[in-house]
Amino acid sequence: MEIQLEKGKKLYFASDFHLGIPTHEESVKRERKIVRWLDQAKEDAQHIFLIGDIFDFWFEYKTVIPKGFIRFQGKLAELTDAGIPVSFFIGNHDMWLFDYFTKELGIAIYREPLVMHVNGTKMYVGHGDGLGPGDGFYKILKKIFRNKLCIWLFGLIHPSLGITIADRWSRQSKKKGTPQFMGEEEWIYQFAKELEEKEHHDYYIFGHRHLNFVMDVLGRSKYVNTGEWLSTYSYATFDGEEMQLLKFD
Repeated sequence: MEIQLEKGKKLYFASDFHLGIPTHEESVKRERKIVRWLDQAKEDAQHIFLIGDIFDFWFEYKTVIPKGFIRFQGKLAELTDAGIPVSFFIGNHDMWLFDYFTKELGIAIYREPLVMHVNGTKMYVGHGDGLGPGDGFYKILKKIFRNKLCIWLFGLIHPSLGITIADRWSRQSKKKGTPQFMGEEEWIYQFAKELEEKEHHDYYIFGHRHLNFVMDVLGRSKYVNTGEWLSTYSYATFDGEEMQLLKFD
């Protein structure tokens, strides 16, 4: 992807909203906060990147989508109608997002990390799940869950039952507690380091870890993790020269 930032414009990156948990009331409260953030971003955003786990669970049937999140979807429609592009990188919780957002909201969907060139700066952007060493069990699950036969079979289940089953599975995965920063043992950092040894990127931008931090990669690149919106409400911006990791209050 090639982007030439206009003067005074920025790119916005955010991930891990996990809309839908822990309760409907808390999710709606967080959704309203996200909408306020998007209103603020609209003032100088040239492109907004949502980099995965925006929903705690999402599955699109042919004629049915999960109910709720209407404020968020309405705001996205407002942004794209105003000519501000929005791109959505699927995560491990919303990997069953197909073409609804593209058809209805004009949002590009990416299932794999993407290389971007922005005003001469090279970025590698994605959700981050399954990258680097370790996490072998999840990598197996990811292949199963992305299998077309698996998706088709799940689509045969009535939405009321299917969404209930998947929602309970998703909530179970949240019981591991707050992730701990592992420094250079971070799996995504290991991935970025290995890739940087082969091909230079100025920035590696990911979510997934629910931690907001910036790490040096081999003294010539930066790994930026955008954090989450369950407690810290963090995001990143790039103005063509400087990458900033910020929090929305």
